Amino acid sequence: MRLGKWRKLGLALVAVSILSGASGFAQSSSTDESRRKVKTKVAPLYPELARRMNIAGKVKIEVVISGDGHVKTTKVVGGHPLLVRVCQDAVKEWRFMPAPEETTQIVEFEFRAE
Repeated sequence: MRLGKWRKLGLALVAVSILSGASGFAQSSSTDESRRKVKTKVAPLYPELARRMNIAGKVKIEVVISGDGHVKTTKVVGGHPLLVRVCQDAVKEWRFMPAPEETTQIVEFEFRAE
């Protein structure tokens, strides 16, 4: 039973680490040539656990943007599981320039371990 308690404690610590963010080093860019211009960007926070584990790499998120510039939906296209959630949360806060219709584009984030 004692091992079970330690395992639960370890899982709880991992969950807390994943959910809490630390200031990080992530850059974003859009890879679609017909992309909409971004009015306001929110940078993703580098998750503390990912930073401690030196996890780096790219995350790609498909974003559906409404005509008024709000993000309607997001879909993970690729990236490390410890990094994708913070990218989705950040891009949902972005605002794009208005357009006559809904558009879809890929947004790419790059995390660098230091």
